[in-house]
Amino acid sequence: MIKPFLLLATTALAVSPIAAQPQGQQQGAESMMPAGGDIPAKFTPPTTANDYVKREVMIPMRDGTKLYTVIVIPKGATNAPIVLTRTPYNSTARASRSDSPSMLATLPLSDEIFVKGGYIRAYQDIRGKYKSEGDYIVTRPVVGALNPTKVDHTTDAYDTIDWLVNKANLPESNGKVGMIGSSYEGFTVVMALLHPHPALKVAAPESPMIDGWMGDDWFHYGAFRLANIAWLGAQTGYKGAGSAPPTGGYDDYDNFRDVGSAGEWAKKSGYDQLPYWQRMVAHPAYDEFWQGQALDKLVVANPADVPTIWEQGLWDQEDMYGAINTWEALAAKGKTGNNFLVMGPWRHSQVNRTGRSLGPFEWNGDTAAQFREQMVLPLFDQYLKDGPPANLPTAAIYNTGENHWDRFARWPLSCQQGCAAPLTPIYLESGGDLGFATAAAGSESYVSDPNKPVPHLPRPVNFNDGRWGDWLVSDQRGVDGRPDVMTYQTPVLTKAVRVSGAPIADIFAKTTGTDGDFVVKVVDVLPAENATDPKMGGYQLPISLDIFRGRYRDSFAKPSAIPAGKVQEYKFRLPTVNHVFEPGHRIMVQVQSSLFPLYDRNPQKYVPNIFLAKKTDYQKATVTLEYGGASLSRVWLPVVPVDQAAAMAK
Repeated sequence: MIKPFLLLATTALAVSPIAAQPQGQQQGAESMMPAGGDIPAKFTPPTTANDYVKREVMIPMRDGTKLYTVIVIPKGATNAPIVLTRTPYNSTARASRSDSPSMLATLPLSDEIFVKGGYIRAYQDIRGKYKSEGDYIVTRPVVGALNPTKVDHTTDAYDTIDWLVNKANLPESNGKVGMIGSSYEGFTVVMALLHPHPALKVAAPESPMIDGWMGDDWFHYGAFRLANIAWLGAQTGYKGAGSAPPTGGYDDYDNFRDVGSAGEWAKKSGYDQLPYWQRMVAHPAYDEFWQGQALDKLVVANPADVPTIWEQGLWDQEDMYGAINTWEALAAKGKTGNNFLVMGPWRHSQVNRTGRSLGPFEWNGDTAAQFREQMVLPLFDQYLKDGPPANLPTAAIYNTGENHWDRFARWPLSCQQGCAAPLTPIYLESGGDLGFATAAAGSESYVSDPNKPVPHLPRPVNFNDGRWGDWLVSDQRGVDGRPDVMTYQTPVLTKAVRVSGAPIADIFAKTTGTDGDFVVKVVDVLPAENATDPKMGGYQLPISLDIFRGRYRDSFAKPSAIPAGKVQEYKFRLPTVNHVFEPGHRIMVQVQSSLFPLYDRNPQKYVPNIFLAKKTDYQKATVTLEYGGASLSRVWLPVVPVDQAAAMAK
């Protein structure tokens, strides 16, 4: 039985609350619905608990364009130095690791050294990207023949620094600025060095984009890097954040092979609409378009007095060319007094993360933190805070065989000319042998089929599968044994062999085709047994590898067909090493004609522009490597004595 008072309550709930209220109360309820909705014109969270002040400003450039800049200042700062990064990757996001009242937690891991040091940190969107005004041009050339405007990254950096050091704009600063950045951000640092503002006192370009044709980002000696093609759509298809178009199936090996040339892929994905893609297709060779943007040449022609630390990863899978070649060019002009080289056991931009390992290889501590704390910060403190001398060596190169840093007073230890030690040839021999004694005459052949190219990683290959960052240290047993991969190795070493410098591939070969690529790898073969970690037994670790497009054997600017059936020389520099092949190991050299889908396939039939090759152009070719006599296929190794105490910095 239902009690009366419960019945009354139930009846009351059934009546609309608004209808049950007097007229005046209904009007009060309607006021709960504000005009314009529940999103106010302005909402400002409280920041009184923050230990920093964040300002967002639009800094005017000389042409009137304004660039969006985020400035993070320690609360209460006075007379503080500034560290600037100019980026195409969204300065708002770059300056916001987390939403926190702590500046240390807010800024990225790589900025912790600057936060603890009391620095002001500034991030700026380059012109045309995200919140900055103006037109975006990929790696905008310097003002001149390739850039008829009066602005470039050099002028924009100058104008930005000029604004930052003006006390009326940033009264907390001491008027001194350092620049730092990796990859594209490293490129903007180098551009700032071409005509530096007087207040720019120190710089750290990390893995900078220096020459996109010779060995950074877009090409390696003429072979186009399909792996970077997605960046182009995401970066130039949108002013803000963008995404690459879907490639189809999971295996990018199939996706790119089935569609044909890079040009056909661009049509399928819509990339042929993009102006920069059109410019690349129009300039497949190393012509004035690429030469005029080569920053190493521009830097050497206009060397700055700004102390600069050039960083390069020994296994940088994106920009492994620029920093080392620019530093070497400056060193050749006697500019090592204020230019320092650091090469660590890192993938691309790993210096901004943790550096304890790469792939299955573990290093002696967090090498990236060591770089930031022991090299970058002391140099910045010296020139931005009048700190003690940083005492950096001329070159700090990680020894990837003995697992420690080497600090050199002079570098490289071995090179083609001008070094204490000349390069030492190691010869390819018939039967897969490799040795320092001159090889007997002979030859061996393999069939290169562009419809079955050698994968750069075990299939399936997906550029988003997590292996991109460390593929350069991947075990080469994945391709060793393929009939189109020629493998040569020494006997087991009975004593250590130290290499310190840049190897040079020097291959003599003939082909039945009229074009072709050559991939050469220098590999450290670990002992067959490893009791501590059995799966590492026999691991084939590449310490240096690169690709060369045969049509450029005589001239990078003027390609030519390879004469079928005639021996030609293919000579090209490999990435720099500082390594010890320990006793019990072997030295290996591998030679092949494709590295796919990282690089586009060579049709092996000469066509004017490989970007525009048709499926019918891709043909098998028999490649014959020549040994001995006048055709000594070899790799020139930078072999030096194991004990290099005399070359070390004190």
